Amino acid sequence: MSRPNTRNKNKRQRPSDAVDPSSQILRKIHEANDVTDDDINQLFMIWKPVCQGCRVNTRDNPNCFCGLVPPVNGSRKSGLWQKTSEIIQSLGPDPTFDLRDSDSTPAGLTNLGATCYANSILQCLYMNTAFREGVFSVEVDVLKQYPVLDQIARLFAQLHASKKAFVDSDAFVKTLELDNGVQQDTHEFLTLLLSLLERCLRHSGVFKAQTIVQDLFRGSVSHVTTCSKCGRDSEASSKVEDFYALELNIKGLKTLDASLNDYLSLEHLNGDNQYFCGSCNARVDATRCIKLRTLPPVITFQLKRCVFLPKTTAKKKITSSFSFPQVLDMESRLTESLQNELIYDLSAVLIHKGSAVNSGHYVAHIKDEKTGLWWEFDDEHVSELGKRPFNEASSSTPQPESNGGTSSGNTTDLIQSEVFSSSDAYMLMYSLRSGKQENQGGQRENPIDISKGEVGSVQQLEGLPLHLYEWINTMNAVFLESCKQFTLRKEKELNALTERRQEVRTILSEAAVQSLEEQYFWISTDWLRLWADTTLPPALDNTPLLCSHGKVLASKVNCMKRISELAWAKLESKFNGGPKLGKGDYCRDCLMDGARMVVSSDSYRDRRTFMKSIASDVLSGKCEDGMYYISKAWLQQWVKRKNFDAPTEADAGPTNAITCNHGKLMPEQAPGGKRVLVPENFWSFLVEDALKLMPEDTADCTCFHLDSSQCCHCTEELSETACFEDSLRTLKMKQRQNHEKLATGKGIPLTPQCRYFLLPSPWLVQWRIYINMTGKNSSSAPEPERLDGVINTLKCKKHTRLLERLPELICKRGSFFQKNPSTDKLTIISELDWKYFCEEWGGLMEDGVSALIEVGDNTEQSSSPNVIDLEKHSSPDDNMDIDARQLILRASPEICEECIGDRESCELMQKLSYSEGDVFVCLVRGKEAPKAMLEVSDTSFEVDRRTSKRSRRTNYGNLTSLKVSATTTVYQLKMMIWELLGVMKENQELYKGTKVIDQESATLADMNIFPGDKLWVRDSEMHEHRDIADELCDKKTGGQDIEEGFRGTLLTGDISSKAC
Repeated sequence: MSRPNTRNKNKRQRPSDAVDPSSQILRKIHEANDVTDDDINQLFMIWKPVCQGCRVNTRDNPNCFCGLVPPVNGSRKSGLWQKTSEIIQSLGPDPTFDLRDSDSTPAGLTNLGATCYANSILQCLYMNTAFREGVFSVEVDVLKQYPVLDQIARLFAQLHASKKAFVDSDAFVKTLELDNGVQQDTHEFLTLLLSLLERCLRHSGVFKAQTIVQDLFRGSVSHVTTCSKCGRDSEASSKVEDFYALELNIKGLKTLDASLNDYLSLEHLNGDNQYFCGSCNARVDATRCIKLRTLPPVITFQLKRCVFLPKTTAKKKITSSFSFPQVLDMESRLTESLQNELIYDLSAVLIHKGSAVNSGHYVAHIKDEKTGLWWEFDDEHVSELGKRPFNEASSSTPQPESNGGTSSGNTTDLIQSEVFSSSDAYMLMYSLRSGKQENQGGQRENPIDISKGEVGSVQQLEGLPLHLYEWINTMNAVFLESCKQFTLRKEKELNALTERRQEVRTILSEAAVQSLEEQYFWISTDWLRLWADTTLPPALDNTPLLCSHGKVLASKVNCMKRISELAWAKLESKFNGGPKLGKGDYCRDCLMDGARMVVSSDSYRDRRTFMKSIASDVLSGKCEDGMYYISKAWLQQWVKRKNFDAPTEADAGPTNAITCNHGKLMPEQAPGGKRVLVPENFWSFLVEDALKLMPEDTADCTCFHLDSSQCCHCTEELSETACFEDSLRTLKMKQRQNHEKLATGKGIPLTPQCRYFLLPSPWLVQWRIYINMTGKNSSSAPEPERLDGVINTLKCKKHTRLLERLPELICKRGSFFQKNPSTDKLTIISELDWKYFCEEWGGLMEDGVSALIEVGDNTEQSSSPNVIDLEKHSSPDDNMDIDARQLILRASPEICEECIGDRESCELMQKLSYSEGDVFVCLVRGKEAPKAMLEVSDTSFEVDRRTSKRSRRTNYGNLTSLKVSATTTVYQLKMMIWELLGVMKENQELYKGTKVIDQESATLADMNIFPGDKLWVRDSEMHEHRDIADELCDKKTGGQDIEEGFRGTLLTGDISSKAC
């Protein structure tokens, strides 16, 4: 049983196949000559029911209002029904999003590009209460004199009391003249910033502010060298050096305690590294170590995660996990023991995220001194961490930690401390526990109470001095006002939007007309859509629905809707406009005209169908009563066109194609002149259509009767053209016969002691194309130049000698041929061919470049470049009588080596100045490169020569195309190869043929690398793989000097020259 055919079940009918009910009604109106109410209901589709739940609005139902608005919870991409969030977004940035959550939540700092390193340090300094209040205590005059102090005070004031969730640090960064786009080191930035602040603060009149940096962050160490023989310390051992941070090695070390032991460990000086003792007056064994003299209230440890790799001359980050305690006892680390405790609590952890040394991202985890909570500062984003600096997975369980050995006094031998570990921690800050700090050895003369943050008498309002309070209060007022205005604007917009949407839904719910007897009005669908989908619709406009008599057109039924009297009244009262089109405002005159047009169209379609059958007979040769000529091509297209109710523009001009420029009948042999004879009734039908289209232009349908004669002028021109093509065809055939082998491109066998001639190969190729082109377009082929001009281009003007090198010869099966006739610039031809060429193309026999093949002796060892070694170019099976001799090609005139050398030098200079050229690189796997790649250097590539895609695939890999120029360096080329092929620059062994390309500073022009050259590279795998981002970042941050750092900024400049 066969399956039922369901392919066309839901297929929409074509307009030509579907029955048009309106046409039937119009025919009925034409027959009755009257319009009834039932006809109006049918034509205007008033009878159709009110739609409910349609997916889209129905055009052919004036009672359908579906799809004009989305469902209750729906939305659209634009307009009145756009998502509320998107409408609010169009109002601009919402400043309320920037409000700080609460006064207890710290504020963030904006990242200006690559300033996360500065943001992390500034947050650490601000969160230190003593340092913050010390900055706030500086006098206004001093702040004005030193902009860096003024900017850091303003920055701290915003972090302290601003209503914004994050603060813009642009002014502070500009004051320090930092480069926003270059990542820097946090330790270097902290050291230089504290040093700069220390130099500026010494000019303050507030005593505690003068030394706030030294009192909080500066400690001191000594480098002690002790003689093992006499036990005395060196003179330099008494010198004390200050520090802001202790740099600790972490390579091979896992804990902070181990790193501190390594930092303070003894180094033995013996052997070649012995110390010269002044007391012993001899080189003796000694020990050297670092001793901590004083410790600041805030100790900063810099973990040396950056190591130098000598093999690759690059830097690498150590990403191993490192542990550090929450509580640190430093009493036993000091050289001189103290009476008081030196217990430090972890207060900040600076983290470097990323694997590259010169890139990545810095964040800071800092403890709030008041609440004891930890916060993560990630530029603008600040989030609470809880009671620990890391999440639970990053910290170990509490365990006893000695942290420096046993303590004296009332301190227990072991301190219960929680230990944390991190693979990205870069700097650690520990703060001294609050307690009674006395003036003892190892501490400053003026200790600072870190817990209270007391820094002298500071005039404060809410923790800020008066001038900063007024400034920040004004900023907050402006910001809060902008938030208030935006909120009011948003509420107003949302209220208007809600009211407008409710209005649309209400009117549409009342728009349906419930019965045929009820009064109704017509309204434009386009305006109704615009009204239902825009916030501010225009005035009501029904003019597109009107006919020339100012009534409703029945043909516009798909462009209008039928609404109730109540809905119309609401729309008219609010949006004005019109005109008002009611129940009886249809145009009777237009309906009657339309009925007449429908009947007329029926008659035209029937006639056209009959004429198509006649046209088919004409084209098939079955019509024998043809009387008028028309274009055959035009008729073929006319038959293929569909039937319409009236003629179209394509039906005009049935004889245009066969009418010549003189207005006469074109010869049938002319291009496009094919014609056919049609009967008189068919011709009359075509003329009638043409007059309907252009009643004033009768010339568009020129009549050619059966007796019409062809245009004599066009016939004569065709005859002349035919004669010319015949003579040209004969001439080409004669030349092909005279030069049989040259015309087919075959090689000419050469005989020693015979005279030959040389022709430019490009001219010979053009001549071959010219004589081999036959057919209709043979006369369009360009003729070759005359020989006398071509031969003159082969000779230099200075010496009248030959400007091209002679072609090479080769022996094949006992005969001699030109080796590379397809690529040589000169082609060897016979004396007879030269004679015929002179007769055919205007040359003189004696002006030609002759060539003589001579046989010489091997013993002469001729140095001429034109001597061909037969033993080298012939096979062992060749039967030759002159196998022990040489074949010599001599030209007259001789080669001009001087002019050729000058020309080649100019060509080389042009090749060396290329830009945007392609070179191809192949990655070779294995110890030996393929022979084809080793021979690349022996082959020259033309600059403009195109290489096909097929040639880019080889048996040993793919050729990768790289865009380069003559000024591209080898280093840049290697970086491209690294990026595309993944071979690290240090592991690349780059070759052109057998030549090594290893000078990274040299340009491609220096290395004679041209467009089209094929290079090959091998991965030596000698060095450890690293990310290309490291190399790019080093190049970007360093340029000529990779370690440039903060050079050229205020941090390394003279503050006196920068003071205002």
